[in-house]
Amino acid sequence: MPRDRGKILFGLGLFVLLMAFRIWYNVARGKAGYRPEVVRPTAETKCVESREYMVAKHMNLLNDWRDWFVREGRERSDRTYKTGDGRVYKMSLTGTCLSARCHANKAEFCDRCHSYVSVNPYCFDCHLVPKTGASSTPQPGAEGRRVP
Repeated sequence: MPRDRGKILFGLGLFVLLMAFRIWYNVARGKAGYRPEVVRPTAETKCVESREYMVAKHMNLLNDWRDWFVREGRERSDRTYKTGDGRVYKMSLTGTCLSARCHANKAEFCDRCHSYVSVNPYCFDCHLVPKTGASSTPQPGAEGRRVP
């Protein structure tokens, strides 16, 4: 085994260099890396929750809405979400978040970030994309039933 020590250390060193190359390359260029530019809404100035929360945990919020309404069977009249600062919104992906007042274009907002982080959310297995927010790529199941 001692005869192979040099080969193993060389291989590990080469592996580390190759894995770190992209990071050091971007540092040398003075660029932290690519981040997708998303189109922010112009009609609304505040989101349902803070920007930081929505960037990190928007899926948690949408899953809670789904669970409260679909799985726990809330009445249609009780579909309101009250934020920490007292604002009230209708719990609806397509009626609130993807409305003409907020993120009207799914391709320019949702799809850019989801493609960047390589996730394929299943929201549009049930929800139809609003006509103003048509995606450039067809979503599987988009022809399914419409859920509010």
